[in-house]
Amino acid sequence: MSGLFPLAVRGSEGLYMVNGPPSFTESVAFQRDSGKKCKAVAFSKDGSLFAWCNGEKVNVVNVTRAELLHSFDLPKTVCLEFSPKNNVLATWQAYATAKDGTAGVPNLQLHDLRTGKCLKSFVQKKMQNWCPCWAEDESICARNVNNEVHFFENNNFNTIANKLHLQKVSDFVLSPGAQPTKVAVYVPGSKGAPSFVRLYQYPNFGGPQSALANKSFFKADKVTMLWNKKATAVLVVASTEVDKSGASYYGEQTLHYLAASGESAVVQLPKNGPIYDVAWSPNSVEFCAVYGFMPAKATVFNLKCDPVFDFGTGPRNAAYYSPHGHILVLAGFGNLRGQMEVWDVKNYKLISKPVASDSTYFAWCPDGEHIVTATCAPRLRVGNGYKIWHYTGSVLHSHEVPADQEMWQVFWQPFLDGVFPERAVRYQAVPSELPRAEPSPAQAYRPPALRNRPAASSKLHEDEPPQNMKPQLGGSDKPVSKTALKNQRKHEAKKAAKQEAKADAHQGPAQVRTPQNILQNTVPAMTTGDPEVDKKIKNLKKKLKAIEQLKEQAAAGKQLEKNQVEKIQKEAALLKELEGLELGV
Repeated sequence: MSGLFPLAVRGSEGLYMVNGPPSFTESVAFQRDSGKKCKAVAFSKDGSLFAWCNGEKVNVVNVTRAELLHSFDLPKTVCLEFSPKNNVLATWQAYATAKDGTAGVPNLQLHDLRTGKCLKSFVQKKMQNWCPCWAEDESICARNVNNEVHFFENNNFNTIANKLHLQKVSDFVLSPGAQPTKVAVYVPGSKGAPSFVRLYQYPNFGGPQSALANKSFFKADKVTMLWNKKATAVLVVASTEVDKSGASYYGEQTLHYLAASGESAVVQLPKNGPIYDVAWSPNSVEFCAVYGFMPAKATVFNLKCDPVFDFGTGPRNAAYYSPHGHILVLAGFGNLRGQMEVWDVKNYKLISKPVASDSTYFAWCPDGEHIVTATCAPRLRVGNGYKIWHYTGSVLHSHEVPADQEMWQVFWQPFLDGVFPERAVRYQAVPSELPRAEPSPAQAYRPPALRNRPAASSKLHEDEPPQNMKPQLGGSDKPVSKTALKNQRKHEAKKAAKQEAKADAHQGPAQVRTPQNILQNTVPAMTTGDPEVDKKIKNLKKKLKAIEQLKEQAAAGKQLEKNQVEKIQKEAALLKELEGLELGV
């Protein structure tokens, strides 16, 4: 297996490649570039080609044959990208106007990798979305130019084959996979009109009727659009910069679903707070969302936007599916302590809980077995280095750069799907020569009043366990299978509906069932003499009756809307208010 999936490492020590498991030696297939000015690197989609700019030239090598293919005289290049079939290399340099104020020279170049010639140069002022987007077979290439999308065909960049012109297209994403190519476009709202995302099939752009799907929404300063692998649906995370309610520092986010068949929905998230991450499963029929004020919730949803599995709460802000989709890692990086939960998502079984402290980067190896975590500058300038793990929690290799050096980037050489077969999930940690990474937890500050008490008593909140680890009736704590959970929910819903039907049939409508009914039925004619107070009592009873109906619907297994759940939560407060008014009679 040695060297089958190398890692590229870029930093103040230069640019080099390291062989993957099990050898972890420096690759001789790539000659180290010791320059300290390496700003941009890129692998081709199949991993056969590698390009980098060392501050003097942009070099392109064939990794498998270890030969230099091209060298372009573009010393200021800061971004590089290969087209999907390796026919074109796109390079971008920062745009600069001339000293006399006249327009600068084109700074986005597209190079033919067979001949080495420049196919076309464009002016591309912004670094954001600088790179043209290709369909997987390179039959179509698209760019956003002055709020409209220009399409080129078969890498002929001298003729615009098609244009998608809406009032102001801010962003677009082409669908992955085979033809026909679909396009998701985002148009921000203005002058009181909502923002919207539309799906089109290339080249049918003739008016709103030609759209495959449309979703409009308010509260969006920016959106992230995510196609699933099969190009059947798009998830849209809409964000505002500021949360006007003041509840969140991160602004406000909502999650929307659009299917190419025309359906659209708002994904109802059971916990309030930011949406940290959303990831499609490679199977294209499920997605995972990490959301809610800390400790964050994580839930897997199906294409009907119904929850399939709830992972409970924990210190997490990211979700990563393995390339084959059989394993999911939930992690807390950045301002969290690097805890990871590795789950078998076919059986919803926890495999391991490794901790990668101070990590700024995480990536699955294309083999679906190994993971790299790294601490890179400029995010963190101390303790730079990387670790290679097996998903069962074992650290197989660890590299720290010297204290006076920095590491800027580390990433796996990609491989096309199908190169590595899916293997059966393992639960036993694989053997490793390195000790298991179990960092001693940092002692939290405890106020003097709590120092002599057991540590557990000072915990701010209890984490909610995953749904199959919750204590079951009869005191059993054993994890429940996915099918058993489904059957249990159905059984409970049927049971509740039967009991309700029985209660209605045997007891009659006047029979008391809940505290608020007691209040309603025992004092129907009592008045306070104050019409204003009577009116309040009447309104409170009306609200409590509505809550009762919602609770019945929930017991029957209906998925409630967010505002309906909030209504139920207000029940105790309403009862208290009603009691106070009635006692004042």
